Amino acid sequence: MTAHPPLAGFLKSRPGALKRGPIAIVLVEDDAAVTETLRHHVQVGFRHILALSPDPIPLPDDLAQRVTCLHWNTRRAHAHQEAVNAVLAAVPTGTWLYYCYNAEFLFFPFAETRSVGEMLAFHAEERREAMLTYVVDLYSPDLSRNPNAVSLTDAMLDRAGYFALGRKGPAGPLERQLDFHGGLRWRFEEHVPPASRRIDRIALFRAAPNLRIEADHRFNIPEYNTYSCPWHHNLTAAITSFRTAKALASNPGSRDAIGSFRWRNSEPFQWQAQQLMDLGLMEPGQWF
Repeated sequence: MTAHPPLAGFLKSRPGALKRGPIAIVLVEDDAAVTETLRHHVQVGFRHILALSPDPIPLPDDLAQRVTCLHWNTRRAHAHQEAVNAVLAAVPTGTWLYYCYNAEFLFFPFAETRSVGEMLAFHAEERREAMLTYVVDLYSPDLSRNPNAVSLTDAMLDRAGYFALGRKGPAGPLERQLDFHGGLRWRFEEHVPPASRRIDRIALFRAAPNLRIEADHRFNIPEYNTYSCPWHHNLTAAITSFRTAKALASNPGSRDAIGSFRWRNSEPFQWQAQQLMDLGLMEPGQWF
């Protein structure tokens, strides 16, 4: 069985795996596509992955050197917040970090031929410390065959129905900040709490002194929450995610009301970055 020490003890030991990024934090909430999630993020180029879960995760041999399994209660509310902040406090300033959940898969422009490290190096050259990612819902077209809504072989996504609203602060509109909506959280919004309807997440970011993530997936430093710099458009990425579909298919308040997630704007997901760029769900900015 894979070792499963607590996150706090691991961070306190100052392991060598944390000395250089990019580092991925994967919060494992259930058993859906866990190995596939970890392997995907190894393949796109993360130097090391911290897999956080309540129970030990059996790791295939090909992942054992790049993944550390750690105990963390990922099923409590806002489990990401304390975990991400703990890792932020433990890594060197400037380290690139990323976080997601199981059954979520990061895509970025030209991901098939370039690594996440190459992308982040370019992003840093543009004086950016964080990157906006859109959480794009994936779902099985057949809930009778896949009752948890997860299918890696015939996953579908929405090709339309995405929009952005200006984000307001205490003193008025916030500069270069928007609230993005769409996907299953929009189509089935009656089953989604208002605070959980956004699909934007700053999932890639550099550690900085006093940087903290909030419960709503935003950061305490406003510039980290912006979608681009003031002078031109920047890179964005996408996280394709079965997480919302899983929740809607299993929660008592929604599972009996939803017969299918498929609609007229569904299309098969090709597991290619180009498809997401063609749909406007991420952009290369000045990276060619």
